[in-house]
Amino acid sequence: MSVSYPLTQSAAESANIVLDGHNLTIEMVEAIAQGAKVSLHPRVSEVCAASREVVEQFIGHKLVAYGINTGFGRLANKHIDDEQLQKLQRNLIVSHSSGVGDCVSDAVVRAMMGLRVNSLANGFSGARLELLQALLDMLNHGIAPRVPSHGSVGASGDLAPLAHMALGLLGEGEVSYRGQIVPAAEALAAEGLAPFVLAAKEGLALINGTQFMTAVGGLALARAARVLKAADIIGALTTEAVLGTDTSVHPLLHAVRGQECQRQVAANIRRLLAGSAIVASHKNCARVQDAYSIRCLPQVHGAARSGYNFACDLVQRDMNSVTDNPVVFPVSYLEETERLEHPFGLIMSGGNFHGAPVALALDTAAIALCYIGTISERRCDRLLAGNDGLPPFLVVNAGLNSGLMIVQYAAASLVNENKVLAHPASVDTVPTSAGQEDHNSHGPTSAHKLTSIVSNLEMILACELICACQALETRRPLKSSPPLAAAYAAVREAVPPLEGDRSPHPDIKAAQQIISSGALQRAVEQVIGPLA
Repeated sequence: MSVSYPLTQSAAESANIVLDGHNLTIEMVEAIAQGAKVSLHPRVSEVCAASREVVEQFIGHKLVAYGINTGFGRLANKHIDDEQLQKLQRNLIVSHSSGVGDCVSDAVVRAMMGLRVNSLANGFSGARLELLQALLDMLNHGIAPRVPSHGSVGASGDLAPLAHMALGLLGEGEVSYRGQIVPAAEALAAEGLAPFVLAAKEGLALINGTQFMTAVGGLALARAARVLKAADIIGALTTEAVLGTDTSVHPLLHAVRGQECQRQVAANIRRLLAGSAIVASHKNCARVQDAYSIRCLPQVHGAARSGYNFACDLVQRDMNSVTDNPVVFPVSYLEETERLEHPFGLIMSGGNFHGAPVALALDTAAIALCYIGTISERRCDRLLAGNDGLPPFLVVNAGLNSGLMIVQYAAASLVNENKVLAHPASVDTVPTSAGQEDHNSHGPTSAHKLTSIVSNLEMILACELICACQALETRRPLKSSPPLAAAYAAVREAVPPLEGDRSPHPDIKAAQQIISSGALQRAVEQVIGPLA
Protein backbone atom coordinates (compact mmCIF):
# COMPACT_ATOMS: atom_id res chain seq x y z
CA MET A 1 0.00 0.00 0.00
CA SER A 2 1.10 3.55 -0.68
CA VAL A 3 -0.13 4.95 2.63
CA SER A 4 1.85 5.65 5.76
CA TYR A 5 0.93 4.59 9.27
CA PRO A 6 -0.57 5.68 11.56
CA LEU A 7 -3.07 7.32 9.22
CA THR A 8 -4.73 10.63 9.81
CA GLN A 9 -8.49 10.28 10.24
CA SER A 10 -9.20 11.63 6.76
CA ALA A 11 -6.58 9.33 5.20
CA ALA A 12 -7.98 6.33 7.08
CA GLU A 13 -11.51 7.04 5.92
CA SER A 14 -10.41 7.28 2.28
CA ALA A 15 -8.22 4.16 2.35
CA ASN A 16 -9.58 0.83 1.11
CA ILE A 17 -8.30 -2.55 2.26
CA VAL A 18 -9.09 -5.56 0.06
CA LEU A 19 -9.27 -8.85 1.94
CA ASP A 20 -8.45 -12.16 0.27
CA GLY A 21 -7.32 -14.24 3.24
CA HIS A 22 -3.64 -14.13 2.35
CA ASN A 23 -2.09 -10.66 2.23
CA LEU A 24 -3.18 -8.83 5.38
CA THR A 25 -0.39 -7.03 7.25
CA ILE A 26 -0.15 -5.55 10.73
CA GLU A 27 -0.08 -2.09 9.15
CA MET A 28 -3.28 -2.81 7.22
CA VAL A 29 -4.99 -4.01 10.39
CA GLU A 30 -4.06 -0.72 12.04
CA ALA A 31 -5.57 1.13 9.07
CA ILE A 32 -8.81 -0.86 9.44
CA ALA A 33 -8.84 -0.02 13.14
CA GLN A 34 -8.47 3.66 12.29
CA GLY A 35 -11.43 3.65 9.93
CA ALA A 36 -10.31 2.37 6.52
CA LYS A 37 -13.03 0.91 4.32
CA VAL A 38 -12.83 -2.82 3.67
CA SER A 39 -13.93 -4.94 0.72
CA LEU A 40 -13.55 -8.52 -0.50
CA HIS A 41 -11.43 -9.81 -3.37
CA PRO A 42 -13.60 -11.32 -6.15
CA ARG A 43 -12.09 -14.80 -5.63
CA VAL A 44 -13.61 -14.99 -2.14
CA SER A 45 -17.08 -15.60 -3.57
CA GLU A 46 -15.96 -18.76 -5.35
CA VAL A 47 -14.08 -20.35 -2.44
CA CYS A 48 -16.85 -19.59 0.05
CA ALA A 49 -19.45 -21.15 -2.23
CA ALA A 50 -17.36 -24.31 -2.60
CA SER A 51 -16.96 -24.89 1.13
CA ARG A 52 -20.57 -23.98 1.83
CA GLU A 53 -21.68 -26.66 -0.61
CA VAL A 54 -19.82 -29.24 1.49
CA VAL A 55 -21.76 -28.19 4.59
CA GLU A 56 -25.08 -28.39 2.74
CA GLN A 57 -24.21 -31.85 1.41
CA PHE A 58 -23.41 -33.11 4.90
CA ILE A 59 -26.73 -31.80 6.21
CA GLY A 60 -28.69 -33.14 3.25
CA HIS A 61 -27.18 -36.61 3.56
CA LYS A 62 -27.60 -36.72 7.37
CA LEU A 63 -23.86 -36.95 7.99
CA VAL A 64 -22.71 -35.94 11.46
CA ALA A 65 -20.06 -33.20 11.78
CA TYR A 66 -18.94 -31.37 14.88
CA GLY A 67 -20.53 -27.97 15.37
CA ILE A 68 -22.87 -28.39 12.42
CA ASN A 69 -25.34 -30.86 13.85
CA THR A 70 -23.78 -31.56 17.26
CA GLY A 71 -23.34 -29.69 20.51
CA PHE A 72 -20.09 -27.95 21.40
CA GLY A 73 -17.08 -28.71 23.59
CA ARG A 74 -17.90 -31.47 26.07
CA LEU A 75 -21.39 -31.63 24.46
CA ALA A 76 -20.00 -32.71 21.08
CA ASN A 77 -21.66 -36.13 21.42
CA LYS A 78 -25.13 -34.57 21.47
CA HIS A 79 -26.84 -34.82 18.03
CA ILE A 80 -29.00 -31.87 16.93
CA ASP A 81 -32.01 -32.30 14.62
CA ASP A 82 -32.05 -30.43 11.30
CA GLU A 83 -34.95 -28.16 12.26
CA GLN A 84 -32.94 -26.84 15.20
CA LEU A 85 -29.69 -26.04 13.40
CA GLN A 86 -30.36 -22.31 13.10
CA LYS A 87 -31.31 -22.10 16.76
CA LEU A 88 -28.16 -24.05 17.65
CA GLN A 89 -25.99 -21.38 16.06
CA ARG A 90 -27.82 -18.49 17.71
CA ASN A 91 -27.70 -20.24 21.07
CA LEU A 92 -23.95 -20.67 20.63
CA ILE A 93 -23.48 -16.91 20.19
CA VAL A 94 -25.69 -15.76 23.06
CA SER A 95 -24.42 -18.39 25.52
CA HIS A 96 -20.80 -17.61 24.74
CA SER A 97 -21.26 -13.84 25.12
CA SER A 98 -19.92 -14.10 28.65
CA GLY A 99 -17.13 -11.53 28.64
CA VAL A 100 -16.34 -9.42 31.68
CA GLY A 101 -14.59 -6.17 32.47
CA ASP A 102 -14.45 -2.89 30.62
CA CYS A 103 -15.06 -3.00 26.88
CA VAL A 104 -12.16 -2.68 24.48
CA SER A 105 -11.93 0.29 22.14
CA ASP A 106 -13.83 0.57 18.88
CA ALA A 107 -10.44 0.37 17.14
CA VAL A 108 -9.81 -3.10 18.57
CA VAL A 109 -13.32 -4.25 17.59
CA ARG A 110 -12.85 -2.96 14.05
CA ALA A 111 -9.57 -4.85 13.85
CA MET A 112 -11.29 -8.01 15.14
CA MET A 113 -14.02 -7.75 12.52
CA GLY A 114 -11.55 -7.25 9.68
CA LEU A 115 -9.38 -10.11 10.89
CA ARG A 116 -12.31 -12.52 11.21
CA VAL A 117 -13.52 -11.72 7.71
CA ASN A 118 -10.00 -12.25 6.39
CA SER A 119 -9.83 -15.71 7.98
CA LEU A 120 -13.24 -16.68 6.61
CA ALA A 121 -12.17 -15.38 3.18
CA ASN A 122 -9.82 -18.34 2.85
CA GLY A 123 -12.92 -20.40 2.12
CA PHE A 124 -12.40 -23.29 4.55
CA SER A 125 -15.02 -22.42 7.15
CA GLY A 126 -18.25 -23.30 5.35
CA ALA A 127 -19.61 -19.78 5.81
CA ARG A 128 -21.75 -18.13 3.16
CA LEU A 129 -20.43 -15.05 1.38
CA GLU A 130 -23.42 -13.21 2.86
CA LEU A 131 -21.99 -13.63 6.36
CA LEU A 132 -18.67 -12.06 5.39
CA GLN A 133 -20.44 -9.19 3.67
CA ALA A 134 -22.71 -8.60 6.65
CA LEU A 135 -19.69 -8.17 8.89
CA LEU A 136 -18.10 -5.79 6.40
CA ASP A 137 -21.34 -3.81 6.15
CA MET A 138 -21.26 -3.23 9.90
CA LEU A 139 -17.59 -2.31 9.73
CA ASN A 140 -17.99 0.10 6.83
CA HIS A 141 -21.06 1.73 8.39
CA GLY A 142 -19.19 2.45 11.60
CA ILE A 143 -21.03 0.00 13.86
CA ALA A 144 -18.74 -1.58 16.46
CA PRO A 145 -20.21 -4.19 18.84
CA ARG A 146 -19.31 -3.73 22.48
CA VAL A 147 -16.74 -6.37 23.42
CA PRO A 148 -15.64 -6.88 27.05
CA SER A 149 -11.89 -7.04 27.52
CA HIS A 150 -11.71 -10.29 29.49
CA GLY A 151 -13.14 -13.78 29.31
CA SER A 152 -11.08 -15.58 26.66
CA VAL A 153 -8.54 -18.28 27.47
CA GLY A 154 -7.20 -18.29 23.93
CA ALA A 155 -8.16 -21.78 22.75
CA SER A 156 -11.28 -23.05 21.04
CA GLY A 157 -10.76 -19.57 19.71
CA ASP A 158 -11.34 -16.28 21.47
CA LEU A 159 -14.84 -17.54 22.16
CA ALA A 160 -16.32 -14.86 24.44
CA PRO A 161 -14.94 -11.75 22.67
CA LEU A 162 -15.84 -13.05 19.21
CA ALA A 163 -19.30 -14.03 20.45
CA HIS A 164 -19.88 -10.46 21.62
CA MET A 165 -18.76 -9.27 18.19
CA ALA A 166 -21.23 -11.68 16.55
CA LEU A 167 -24.00 -10.68 18.93
CA GLY A 168 -24.15 -7.24 17.36
CA LEU A 169 -24.41 -8.82 13.93
CA LEU A 170 -27.54 -10.64 15.11
CA GLY A 171 -29.06 -7.33 16.22
CA GLU A 172 -28.60 -8.14 19.89
CA GLY A 173 -26.56 -6.52 22.63
CA GLU A 174 -25.08 -3.03 22.41
CA VAL A 175 -22.86 -1.34 19.85
CA SER A 176 -20.86 1.84 19.55
CA TYR A 177 -22.38 3.99 16.81
CA ARG A 178 -21.74 7.64 15.97
CA GLY A 179 -20.14 8.29 19.33
CA GLN A 180 -22.91 6.71 21.39
CA ILE A 181 -23.70 3.33 22.94
CA VAL A 182 -27.01 2.11 21.49
CA PRO A 183 -28.86 -1.20 21.03
CA ALA A 184 -27.47 -3.11 18.06
CA ALA A 185 -30.87 -3.39 16.37
CA GLU A 186 -31.24 0.39 16.48
CA ALA A 187 -27.86 1.03 14.83
CA LEU A 188 -28.46 -1.59 12.14
CA ALA A 189 -31.86 -0.10 11.33
CA ALA A 190 -30.39 3.41 11.11
CA GLU A 191 -27.99 2.19 8.42
CA GLY A 192 -30.60 0.15 6.57
CA LEU A 193 -29.10 -3.16 7.66
CA ALA A 194 -31.05 -6.18 8.89
CA PRO A 195 -30.02 -8.47 11.76
CA PHE A 196 -28.23 -11.47 10.30
CA VAL A 197 -29.74 -14.95 10.58
CA LEU A 198 -27.07 -17.59 10.98
CA ALA A 199 -27.20 -20.82 9.01
CA ALA A 200 -25.67 -24.12 10.11
CA LYS A 201 -21.97 -23.87 11.07
CA GLU A 202 -21.86 -20.06 10.79
CA GLY A 203 -22.01 -19.22 14.49
CA LEU A 204 -19.08 -21.53 15.12
CA ALA A 205 -17.26 -20.02 12.12
CA LEU A 206 -17.54 -16.60 13.74
CA ILE A 207 -16.10 -17.47 17.15
CA ASN A 208 -13.51 -20.19 16.56
CA GLY A 209 -10.38 -18.17 15.96
CA THR A 210 -7.58 -16.03 17.37
CA GLN A 211 -8.90 -12.69 16.14
CA PHE A 212 -9.27 -11.03 19.54
CA MET A 213 -5.71 -11.70 20.64
CA THR A 214 -4.34 -10.84 17.19
CA ALA A 215 -6.36 -7.61 17.13
CA VAL A 216 -5.20 -6.43 20.55
CA GLY A 217 -1.66 -7.73 20.11
CA GLY A 218 -1.35 -6.66 16.48
CA LEU A 219 -2.30 -3.07 17.26
CA ALA A 220 0.25 -3.07 20.08
CA LEU A 221 2.90 -4.33 17.65
CA ALA A 222 1.98 -1.57 15.20
CA ARG A 223 2.59 1.02 17.92
CA ALA A 224 5.80 -0.71 18.93
CA ALA A 225 7.22 -0.32 15.41
CA ARG A 226 7.21 3.45 15.89
CA VAL A 227 8.56 3.12 19.43
CA LEU A 228 11.58 1.10 18.28
CA LYS A 229 12.63 3.73 15.75
CA ALA A 230 11.97 6.51 18.25
CA ALA A 231 14.22 4.69 20.72
CA ASP A 232 17.13 4.86 18.28
CA ILE A 233 16.54 8.59 17.76
CA ILE A 234 16.27 9.30 21.48
CA GLY A 235 19.32 7.17 22.23
CA ALA A 236 21.30 9.16 19.66
CA LEU A 237 20.13 12.44 21.25
CA THR A 238 21.37 11.20 24.61
CA THR A 239 24.68 10.07 23.07
CA GLU A 240 25.19 13.61 21.79
CA ALA A 241 24.14 15.17 25.09
CA VAL A 242 26.52 13.11 27.28
CA LEU A 243 29.42 13.60 24.83
CA GLY A 244 29.40 9.96 23.82
CA THR A 245 31.65 8.64 21.08
CA ASP A 246 30.50 7.35 17.72
CA THR A 247 33.28 4.75 17.67
CA SER A 248 30.95 2.20 19.25
CA VAL A 249 28.74 2.23 16.13
CA HIS A 250 31.61 1.71 13.66
CA PRO A 251 30.43 -0.80 11.01
CA LEU A 252 33.43 -3.10 11.51
CA LEU A 253 32.45 -3.73 15.13
CA HIS A 254 28.97 -4.86 14.17
CA ALA A 255 29.96 -6.79 11.07
CA VAL A 256 31.85 -9.32 13.20
CA ARG A 257 28.92 -9.92 15.59
CA GLY A 258 26.61 -11.45 12.97
CA GLN A 259 23.38 -9.92 14.32
CA GLU A 260 21.47 -8.22 11.53
CA CYS A 261 19.20 -6.12 13.76
CA GLN A 262 22.22 -4.94 15.73
CA ARG A 263 23.81 -3.80 12.45
CA GLN A 264 20.61 -1.96 11.52
CA VAL A 265 20.55 -0.05 14.80
CA ALA A 266 24.24 0.83 14.55
CA ALA A 267 23.66 2.13 11.03
CA ASN A 268 20.75 4.24 12.30
CA ILE A 269 22.89 5.76 15.06
CA ARG A 270 25.73 6.53 12.63
CA ARG A 271 23.34 8.34 10.31
CA LEU A 272 21.72 10.19 13.20
CA LEU A 273 25.08 11.40 14.59
CA ALA A 274 26.66 12.24 11.22
CA GLY A 275 27.51 15.93 10.99
CA SER A 276 27.19 16.58 14.71
CA ALA A 277 29.41 19.44 15.89
CA ILE A 278 28.86 18.20 19.43
CA VAL A 279 30.34 14.77 18.65
CA ALA A 280 33.21 16.35 16.71
CA SER A 281 34.05 18.67 19.62
CA HIS A 282 35.40 15.86 21.81
CA LYS A 283 36.97 13.55 19.21
CA ASN A 284 40.32 13.48 20.97
CA CYS A 285 39.16 13.60 24.58
CA ALA A 286 40.64 11.42 27.32
CA ARG A 287 37.54 9.22 27.78
CA VAL A 288 38.29 5.65 26.69
CA GLN A 289 34.81 4.11 26.85
CA ASP A 290 31.22 5.19 27.37
CA ALA A 291 28.86 3.54 29.84
CA TYR A 292 27.05 0.45 28.65
CA SER A 293 23.76 2.30 28.17
CA ILE A 294 25.51 4.34 25.46
CA ARG A 295 28.15 1.93 24.20
CA CYS A 296 25.88 -1.13 24.01
CA LEU A 297 22.87 0.66 22.55
CA PRO A 298 23.07 -1.21 19.18
CA GLN A 299 23.38 -4.56 20.89
CA VAL A 300 20.42 -4.03 23.23
CA HIS A 301 18.14 -2.23 20.78
CA GLY A 302 19.09 -4.78 18.13
CA ALA A 303 18.17 -7.72 20.36
CA ALA A 304 14.81 -6.10 21.07
CA ARG A 305 14.21 -5.72 17.34
CA SER A 306 15.02 -9.40 16.78
CA GLY A 307 12.40 -10.43 19.32
CA TYR A 308 9.93 -7.96 17.87
CA ASN A 309 10.47 -9.25 14.32
CA PHE A 310 9.93 -12.83 15.48
CA ALA A 311 6.64 -11.78 17.07
CA CYS A 312 5.45 -9.88 14.00
CA ASP A 313 6.17 -12.87 11.77
CA LEU A 314 4.10 -15.27 13.87
CA VAL A 315 1.23 -12.84 14.38
CA GLN A 316 1.05 -11.88 10.71
CA ARG A 317 0.98 -15.56 9.73
CA ASP A 318 -2.00 -16.08 12.03
CA MET A 319 -3.76 -13.04 10.59
CA ASN A 320 -3.80 -14.85 7.23
CA SER A 321 -4.61 -18.31 8.55
CA VAL A 322 -7.62 -20.58 8.89
CA THR A 323 -8.19 -20.71 12.65
CA ASP A 324 -11.60 -22.37 12.51
CA ASN A 325 -12.82 -25.73 13.74
CA PRO A 326 -13.98 -27.83 12.06
CA VAL A 327 -12.25 -26.98 8.79
CA VAL A 328 -14.17 -27.63 5.58
CA PHE A 329 -12.37 -29.04 2.51
CA PRO A 330 -14.17 -29.31 -0.85
CA VAL A 331 -13.53 -32.42 -2.91
CA SER A 332 -11.03 -30.58 -5.12
CA TYR A 333 -8.58 -30.44 -2.19
CA LEU A 334 -8.65 -34.18 -1.52
CA GLU A 335 -6.38 -36.91 -2.83
CA GLU A 336 -7.99 -39.31 -5.28
CA THR A 337 -8.30 -42.09 -2.70
CA GLU A 338 -9.90 -39.67 -0.23
CA ARG A 339 -12.47 -38.59 -2.81
CA LEU A 340 -13.83 -42.13 -2.98
CA GLU A 341 -14.29 -42.22 0.77
CA HIS A 342 -15.55 -38.63 1.05
CA PRO A 343 -17.51 -37.86 -2.13
CA PHE A 344 -19.03 -34.67 -0.67
CA GLY A 345 -15.77 -33.28 0.69
CA LEU A 346 -14.25 -33.51 4.12
CA ILE A 347 -15.05 -31.74 7.38
CA MET A 348 -12.22 -32.25 9.86
CA SER A 349 -12.04 -31.37 13.52
CA GLY A 350 -8.66 -30.16 14.71
CA GLY A 351 -7.04 -27.48 16.82
CA ASN A 352 -6.27 -24.57 14.49
CA PHE A 353 -8.06 -22.28 16.92
CA HIS A 354 -5.35 -22.72 19.56
CA GLY A 355 -3.61 -19.44 20.26
CA ALA A 356 -0.20 -20.88 21.19
CA PRO A 357 1.70 -19.29 18.25
CA VAL A 358 0.25 -15.84 18.92
CA ALA A 359 0.62 -16.12 22.70
CA LEU A 360 4.28 -17.07 22.39
CA ALA A 361 4.84 -14.23 19.91
CA LEU A 362 3.26 -11.59 22.13
CA ASP A 363 5.06 -12.79 25.24
CA THR A 364 8.34 -12.64 23.30
CA ALA A 365 7.59 -9.11 22.14
CA ALA A 366 6.82 -8.10 25.72
CA ILE A 367 10.23 -9.31 26.92
CA ALA A 368 11.99 -7.72 23.95
CA LEU A 369 10.42 -4.32 24.52
CA CYS A 370 11.41 -4.41 28.19
CA TYR A 371 15.04 -4.25 26.99
CA ILE A 372 14.33 -0.85 25.44
CA GLY A 373 12.76 0.46 28.63
CA THR A 374 15.50 -0.68 30.98
CA ILE A 375 18.33 0.83 28.93
CA SER A 376 16.39 4.05 28.31
CA GLU A 377 15.85 4.57 32.04
CA ARG A 378 19.59 4.11 32.64
CA ARG A 379 20.39 6.74 30.01
CA CYS A 380 17.81 9.02 31.60
CA ASP A 381 19.51 8.65 34.98
CA ARG A 382 22.90 9.33 33.43
CA LEU A 383 21.65 12.60 31.97
CA LEU A 384 20.51 13.77 35.40
CA ALA A 385 23.40 12.61 37.59
CA GLY A 386 25.60 15.69 37.15
CA ASN A 387 28.21 13.85 35.08
CA ASP A 388 29.77 14.68 31.70
CA GLY A 389 29.75 18.39 32.42
CA LEU A 390 25.98 18.53 32.80
CA PRO A 391 24.32 20.33 35.74
CA PRO A 392 22.64 18.10 38.35
CA PHE A 393 19.06 17.35 37.30
CA LEU A 394 19.57 19.65 34.29
CA VAL A 395 18.46 22.83 36.02
CA VAL A 396 20.03 26.09 37.16
CA ASN A 397 20.12 26.78 40.90
CA ALA A 398 19.90 23.08 41.75
CA GLY A 399 18.69 22.75 45.30
CA LEU A 400 16.30 25.63 45.04
CA ASN A 401 15.09 23.86 41.90
CA SER A 402 14.66 20.08 41.67
CA GLY A 403 14.63 20.21 37.88
CA LEU A 404 13.97 16.92 36.16
CA MET A 405 14.89 14.77 39.18
CA ILE A 406 11.50 13.09 39.51
CA VAL A 407 11.17 12.43 35.78
CA GLN A 408 13.64 9.58 36.27
CA TYR A 409 11.54 8.31 39.18
CA ALA A 410 8.59 8.03 36.78
CA ALA A 411 10.70 6.09 34.29
CA ALA A 412 11.96 3.81 37.05
CA SER A 413 8.43 3.02 38.24
CA LEU A 414 7.35 2.14 34.71
CA VAL A 415 10.40 -0.06 34.17
CA ASN A 416 9.51 -1.95 37.32
CA GLU A 417 5.93 -2.41 36.17
CA ASN A 418 7.07 -3.65 32.77
CA LYS A 419 9.29 -6.25 34.41
CA VAL A 420 6.21 -7.66 36.14
CA LEU A 421 4.11 -7.48 32.97
CA ALA A 422 6.82 -9.29 30.98
CA HIS A 423 6.16 -12.55 32.85
CA PRO A 424 4.78 -14.78 30.08
CA ALA A 425 1.10 -15.69 30.28
CA SER A 426 1.54 -18.48 27.73
CA VAL A 427 3.53 -20.73 30.07
CA ASP A 428 0.39 -21.29 32.15
CA THR A 429 -2.79 -23.16 31.31
CA VAL A 430 -6.18 -23.45 33.00
CA PRO A 431 -8.40 -26.27 31.62
CA THR A 432 -11.99 -25.56 30.55
CA SER A 433 -15.14 -27.37 29.34
CA ALA A 434 -15.05 -30.09 31.99
CA GLY A 435 -11.56 -31.14 30.92
CA GLN A 436 -12.37 -31.55 27.20
CA GLU A 437 -10.45 -28.36 26.49
CA ASP A 438 -7.57 -29.14 28.82
CA HIS A 439 -4.82 -26.90 27.42
CA ASN A 440 -5.32 -23.20 26.71
CA SER A 441 -2.92 -20.55 25.43
CA HIS A 442 -4.02 -17.49 27.43
CA GLY A 443 -2.95 -15.41 24.46
CA PRO A 444 -5.45 -12.62 25.27
CA THR A 445 -3.63 -12.04 28.56
CA SER A 446 -0.37 -11.84 26.60
CA ALA A 447 -1.99 -9.28 24.31
CA HIS A 448 -3.29 -7.11 27.14
CA LYS A 449 0.10 -7.17 28.87
CA LEU A 450 1.90 -6.20 25.68
CA THR A 451 -0.44 -3.25 25.19
CA SER A 452 0.37 -1.99 28.68
CA ILE A 453 4.10 -2.49 28.12
CA VAL A 454 4.02 -0.45 24.90
CA SER A 455 2.15 2.38 26.64
CA ASN A 456 4.64 2.34 29.51
CA LEU A 457 7.57 2.24 27.10
CA GLU A 458 6.31 5.31 25.28
CA MET A 459 6.32 7.16 28.60
CA ILE A 460 9.77 5.86 29.61
CA LEU A 461 11.20 7.08 26.31
CA ALA A 462 9.32 10.35 26.71
CA CYS A 463 11.18 10.88 30.01
CA GLU A 464 14.53 10.29 28.32
CA LEU A 465 13.55 12.50 25.39
CA ILE A 466 12.75 15.44 27.67
CA CYS A 467 16.02 15.02 29.55
CA ALA A 468 18.12 14.63 26.40
CA CYS A 469 16.70 17.78 24.82
CA GLN A 470 17.22 19.72 28.07
CA ALA A 471 20.82 18.47 28.27
CA LEU A 472 21.47 19.70 24.74
CA GLU A 473 20.64 23.23 25.90
CA THR A 474 23.92 23.16 27.84
CA ARG A 475 25.95 22.26 24.73
CA ARG A 476 25.12 25.44 22.84
CA PRO A 477 26.41 27.06 20.68
CA LEU A 478 27.61 23.70 19.34
CA LYS A 479 25.07 22.30 16.89
CA SER A 480 23.48 18.87 16.77
CA SER A 481 23.54 16.80 13.61
CA PRO A 482 20.88 17.86 11.06
CA PRO A 483 18.51 14.92 11.81
CA LEU A 484 18.86 15.33 15.57
CA ALA A 485 18.33 19.06 15.25
CA ALA A 486 15.05 18.23 13.49
CA ALA A 487 14.12 15.86 16.32
CA TYR A 488 14.96 18.53 18.90
CA ALA A 489 12.83 21.08 17.01
CA ALA A 490 9.86 18.67 16.91
CA VAL A 491 10.07 18.32 20.68
CA ARG A 492 10.43 22.04 21.29
CA GLU A 493 7.19 22.73 19.41
CA ALA A 494 5.38 21.13 22.36
CA VAL A 495 7.88 21.12 25.24
CA PRO A 496 9.74 24.38 25.98
CA PRO A 497 13.17 24.35 27.67
CA LEU A 498 13.18 24.13 31.46
CA GLU A 499 14.29 27.41 33.04
CA GLY A 500 12.94 26.75 36.55
CA ASP A 501 10.76 24.21 38.27
CA ARG A 502 7.39 23.41 36.70
CA SER A 503 5.22 20.32 36.59
CA PRO A 504 6.81 17.81 34.20
CA HIS A 505 3.51 15.92 33.79
CA PRO A 506 2.25 17.90 30.74
CA ASP A 507 5.72 17.71 29.17
CA ILE A 508 5.90 13.92 29.54
CA LYS A 509 2.43 13.60 28.06
CA ALA A 510 3.34 15.82 25.10
CA ALA A 511 6.59 13.93 24.50
CA GLN A 512 4.75 10.61 24.58
CA GLN A 513 2.38 11.90 21.91
CA ILE A 514 5.33 12.96 19.74
CA ILE A 515 6.64 9.39 19.97
CA SER A 516 3.38 7.48 19.60
CA SER A 517 2.12 9.57 16.68
CA GLY A 518 5.30 9.01 14.71
CA ALA A 519 6.02 12.77 14.66
CA LEU A 520 9.55 12.30 16.01
CA GLN A 521 10.34 9.70 13.37
CA ARG A 522 8.84 11.79 10.57
CA ALA A 523 10.85 14.86 11.58
CA VAL A 524 14.09 12.89 11.34
CA GLU A 525 13.22 11.01 8.16
CA GLN A 526 12.38 14.23 6.35
CA VAL A 527 16.07 15.07 6.73
CA ILE A 528 17.86 11.73 6.14
CA GLY A 529 15.23 9.44 4.64
CA PRO A 530 13.80 6.23 6.16
CA LEU A 531 15.51 4.69 9.15
CA ALA A 532 16.16 0.95 9.16
